[in-house]
Amino acid sequence: MRIDIITVLPELLKSPFEASILKRAIEKGLVEVHFHNLRDYSIGNYKQVDDYQFGGGAGMVLMIEPIDKCISKLKEERDYDEVIYMTPDGSTLNQGVANEISLKKNLIILCGHYKGVDQRVRDLFVTREISIGDYVLSGGELAAAVLCDSIIRLLPGVLNDETSALTDTFQDNLLAPPVYTRPSNYKGTEVPDILLTGDFPKIEKWREEQAMERTTKLRPDLLE
Repeated sequence: MRIDIITVLPELLKSPFEASILKRAIEKGLVEVHFHNLRDYSIGNYKQVDDYQFGGGAGMVLMIEPIDKCISKLKEERDYDEVIYMTPDGSTLNQGVANEISLKKNLIILCGHYKGVDQRVRDLFVTREISIGDYVLSGGELAAAVLCDSIIRLLPGVLNDETSALTDTFQDNLLAPPVYTRPSNYKGTEVPDILLTGDFPKIEKWREEQAMERTTKLRPDLLE
């Protein structure tokens, strides 16, 4: 998989990809992540990428021309499955969306900023709009990092145990069951006996029951 991220703040984005699972995925050659500074495609000597909105109103808007130049250059080099725009009014990211996108080969992720992008960018270039929640961030960079983490960890070979992602919360519309590790007794609080029996069919049944119970209690909307 290759991910090209277009942003006005590449320095804000790089650190999550320099540690932990994302770093290992890149080092293994399982994913390529490239950052493109929108100001490299800017207009004039002042590297302008934003302007006031027509009709008046507070806030600046990212201009269409620099974005067009950047996306067009990338598309000259390869075909892309999706051009994703990170925006609070997009479709909410969930595990199903992450699963779907993780099967793609080449992605462009456009980070919004200020009051967003010229609507013509969305009309002409963007194929999918994604939000990570019903709130507003200063820009789409952190949201892009969240999206990348959610899909990269699903790529074969990224996690040491490839079955781990299949048992994550939301994979089957249920919350994950509680998990425990050593010691089995900590200051009088004990691990459930079933987990110490070695009877894996019964353990799996217990986990399924716990997952259903937790979901019913904490997120009943997932069962609707």
